[in-house]
Amino acid sequence: MEEPLNPATQRVEPCDSSESVTAPETTVPKKKKGKRRERARKAKEVLTSWPSTSHDPVTQPPRSQQTQATQTDDGLLGKSTTAMGTQTKSTSTWDKSTQTPGARFARETRAVPATAPAPIQPPSDQLPEDQSPPSQPDSPEQPLENPGQPNTKSKRNANELFVLTWNIDGLDQEDMDERFPGLLKYLARIRPDIVLLQELISPIAEALDEIMKDYEFIMGNTSGYFTGIALRKSRVKLLQSNVVNYPTTEQGRNLLMTQLSFSGHPLWLMTSHLESCKDNSQERMNQLRRVWKRMREAPDDHTVIFGGDTNLRDREIKRLGGLPEGISDVWEVLGQPEDCRYTWDMVKNNNKDIPFPARLRFDRVYIRPGKEGANVNPVSMKLVGQDRLKCGRYTSDHWGILCEFSIDSGLS
Repeated sequence: MEEPLNPATQRVEPCDSSESVTAPETTVPKKKKGKRRERARKAKEVLTSWPSTSHDPVTQPPRSQQTQATQTDDGLLGKSTTAMGTQTKSTSTWDKSTQTPGARFARETRAVPATAPAPIQPPSDQLPEDQSPPSQPDSPEQPLENPGQPNTKSKRNANELFVLTWNIDGLDQEDMDERFPGLLKYLARIRPDIVLLQELISPIAEALDEIMKDYEFIMGNTSGYFTGIALRKSRVKLLQSNVVNYPTTEQGRNLLMTQLSFSGHPLWLMTSHLESCKDNSQERMNQLRRVWKRMREAPDDHTVIFGGDTNLRDREIKRLGGLPEGISDVWEVLGQPEDCRYTWDMVKNNNKDIPFPARLRFDRVYIRPGKEGANVNPVSMKLVGQDRLKCGRYTSDHWGILCEFSIDSGLS
């Protein structure tokens, strides 16, 4: 039985690294020549197309003043007795000394400059009601309409929550000069309230933080590859965050948790990248148990939403006896829509050279409704990232999952 952790004495214990696992050597193909100067010349269009942040009412403290609690998974989530308006915020300092290094599992990466990639054809995915999409330009090089200015044609309802979870495959540097601006285009057009990212690397995380000024970023690490959460400042208020190290991971994996206030409603949002590869099934299931445990331990007045790359096979859920009581799979709640079944689809997605037609639902979203307070219910689910880029590949080898939730306070 795991003993509770006193928040005042949170500690970090190193993960078990008695068995060393080394990733196979990977050869990164040389970048194709041609049109590089033209791409660099047009790079500023990507930056200027990001909506202005001057209208965001929430002012965040400098990152240097922020702190984040980090612990091994032997503690409990304490119930908050502090009023939300006065609760102390705890966010990321990116302290490498408290994290399990993951660099030895990652291929050597090149820096991803924020001003290098060229703009691409805007994605065709349907937008939430936050903004009306600009008319599609005749030329894929044409920037977004009114770059740098918020779209005010329509406003998103205060009780509509949009959450995007996406493994962006930052380890793969091939065609990043197209894939990174492709990611920016999706984020700028969809404008999720909360973004849950997996397989970030430091250059990409730093570029996103620099460009997306209207979002607050919390990272699960800074070395190797890691997870991150981005919160839209004008709609979401961060109260505190925690990083929970999985004690027996051999791939530097952890659980990143954030306590939030959305339109005055308390939420816990969590993300993780569970242990990869078929042979690590037992460790992956152990990590999933810990995720579920954390979800169930959250205060009764908080709804908990988890989204991430679980690397799960359906048989592993069956081996665990199914989902715990009180936790639901959003895909199942919405009737198992067939167009959202496969989030790692090597039949359609050609980013990876897989010798067999793998189609798996690696990426999943779970919800544990609060027993008190507002009702948070899944409304819709959509896969994003399915527009092929000029290079012939996609933004990531994973499709992202965009979920809409409705929040009903029960008050007329």
